[in-house]
Amino acid sequence: MDQLTVGILHPGSMGAAVAACAATNASEVLWCETGRSAATTARADRSELSPVATMAELLERSDIVISLCPPAAAEDLAHEVAGHRFAGVYVEANAINPVRTQRIATLLGPAATVVDGGVVGSPPVGGKTPTLYLSGPVSATACIEGLFAGTAVHTAVLGTEVGKASALKLSYASFQKTSRVLVALAVGMAREHGVDQALIEVASRRTDSYLSEPQYVAKTAARAWRWGPELEEAADALAAAGLPPEMLRATASTLTRWNDAKDDSELTLTDALDRLAHP
Repeated sequence: MDQLTVGILHPGSMGAAVAACAATNASEVLWCETGRSAATTARADRSELSPVATMAELLERSDIVISLCPPAAAEDLAHEVAGHRFAGVYVEANAINPVRTQRIATLLGPAATVVDGGVVGSPPVGGKTPTLYLSGPVSATACIEGLFAGTAVHTAVLGTEVGKASALKLSYASFQKTSRVLVALAVGMAREHGVDQALIEVASRRTDSYLSEPQYVAKTAARAWRWGPELEEAADALAAAGLPPEMLRATASTLTRWNDAKDDSELTLTDALDRLAHP
């Protein structure tokens, strides 16, 4: 395993942290610095990733490529990789629906071996230990398990069918992220009538209630630019399963009211609720 080279596309907050864990067992982890922001460069530097100038170089040198990007960019990125005839293991770890994952597998095959991946949990920093769920060919998923062995990224294999990991990721996101948005709506409504503290007190009597964590609303607002597209993907997956997607589409639409709060770590609960009420 220590002879393998890994490429990360691209080192965002999750991607950089996952790549840093992969570096524990890989010989080197590469990223393409061309066209990336100063913030991305800083994350890659903190994670001690090795920069390369071109995508072609990254793909030529990498045995394994991990794709972790905003959902909307997943297929464009896969098309770019396919254009370079990448022939290693490609981990499609984005929050996209199973149909898109399978389409990417078809696009990259048979040259590359595609592993479906879904990360559940927060980035593996500060003691947090997300799980990378995997599905795909046995030899390839075993390779990815070995890559993250002994690191903060736990792995779990769901089977050999590409699409299973994506389905689990979006199933979980459908509940978790929609629930966070419902908290914002509930607290916002209560605030209009001056009963927001009473609502929180009621909710605090129940265990594990998101309503007892209204401070998380500001974090939800800062992540809305990523969560909205992810819930659209989940809605597509529901529709494909014959289930009603309207709730998730409505949630995604609500999240767009926070798009201008992208990654704002200074946002307060009051700020977030005000933006929700007055976009």
